[in-house]
Amino acid sequence: MEIVHLIQSAVAPVFLLSGVGVTLGVLTNRLARIVDRARFLEQHAQNEVAHSESTDASLRVLARRAHYINVAINLCTISALLVSLVVMSLFASAFVQLDMAVAIAIEFVLAMICLTGSFAAFLFETRLAMRSLHFGPRR
Repeated sequence: MEIVHLIQSAVAPVFLLSGVGVTLGVLTNRLARIVDRARFLEQHAQNEVAHSESTDASLRVLARRAHYINVAINLCTISALLVSLVVMSLFASAFVQLDMAVAIAIEFVLAMICLTGSFAAFLFETRLAMRSLHFGPRR
């Protein structure tokens, strides 16, 4: 009966891990779009006779956005690793008969801190993307 309780305890972190995985998918897709746009602008800049200031500015913004997304991906990945450690620690504590409650709590709190940091970096990136968005001709 203890194994049933253990599996029930592990379900919540596994759902969290699923959500973190989806978030990683979103972040990597955004990074891919940023990289594609930067490559397009660099190719376009090579074909221009005069390298425009607006292209340079756009590339700088894309570099900052890529940095924030990279930070978000790293923190999200660390969070996923920590959540995985939580699940492994839950099972290890049951089979090794160690009291790992403090370690499990610390791993979970660190995972939440990393996930929060990832969302913050994602927020900064989206705000930067919206600030650099222009509709129509530039003045």
